[in-house]
Amino acid sequence: MEQNKQRIVVKVGTSTLTHDSGAVDLRSMEHLVRVLSDLSGAGHEVILVTSGAIAVGTARLGLPERPKELRMKQAAAAVGQCRMMHIYDKLFSEYNRTMAQILLTGDDVEDPQRAEHLRSTFSALLEMGVIPVVNENDSVSSAEIETGHHKVLGDNDTLSAIVAELCRADLLVLFSDIDGLYNADPKRYPGARLLHQVQELTPEILEMAGGAGSWRGTGGMATKLSAARIAMAAGCDMVITNGERMEDLYGIVEGKDIGTRFLAAGYKGEHV
Repeated sequence: MEQNKQRIVVKVGTSTLTHDSGAVDLRSMEHLVRVLSDLSGAGHEVILVTSGAIAVGTARLGLPERPKELRMKQAAAAVGQCRMMHIYDKLFSEYNRTMAQILLTGDDVEDPQRAEHLRSTFSALLEMGVIPVVNENDSVSSAEIETGHHKVLGDNDTLSAIVAELCRADLLVLFSDIDGLYNADPKRYPGARLLHQVQELTPEILEMAGGAGSWRGTGGMATKLSAARIAMAAGCDMVITNGERMEDLYGIVEGKDIGTRFLAAGYKGEHV
């Protein structure tokens, strides 16, 4: 992998971008945007995959809790997405960076013709130094996801890996609420050891993921290993690291042992 210029996809989750109340965590978003803008300024091509639209919309609408009814979730997502893009645009502008919004559904990435158009759009934006900000189009696709009729994306870990594959990225970074993949659940076993490198998705590695939602965060570690399979098969390294330390991105891009790095070179076709 070329060190001086990389195509990097960064995924941030709702827990990193919002407070417990669901309101936008402006300090976290500002920190993220500053680091991404700096990496872009250094010559890297940066794509951001962001979550949080439903949580932010819920707070913006003054709702007492996250809606349970599907149509209300989709309405909250529409409001929240608008709010988040406004904030991202404002922050990126302060660092003299131009951003673009791309909203995806399962059909967009499954259909070969649509996928090719998407690839061309990403390519054109990156050529012009624009930072694409990507999210699933919750207002359209949640119905498919929640009813199980058409589950392609389903979570932003998977979405970010599909984007990395689509864009032929060199590196995918998943910001999580833990430091990486441990050999046991660190919440239950204080002596659990952080794995800095994973060369192959062996049955032992997959077993470490536990079940969906076993650790805090949407889908738990299992969805992240599923994302690793997609990224590695596409020739893209993937790193899981803690979203509380945005500045770690600099070291990760340099190849330092931060978080857990899944090496594309070691991929042998295992399935999660």
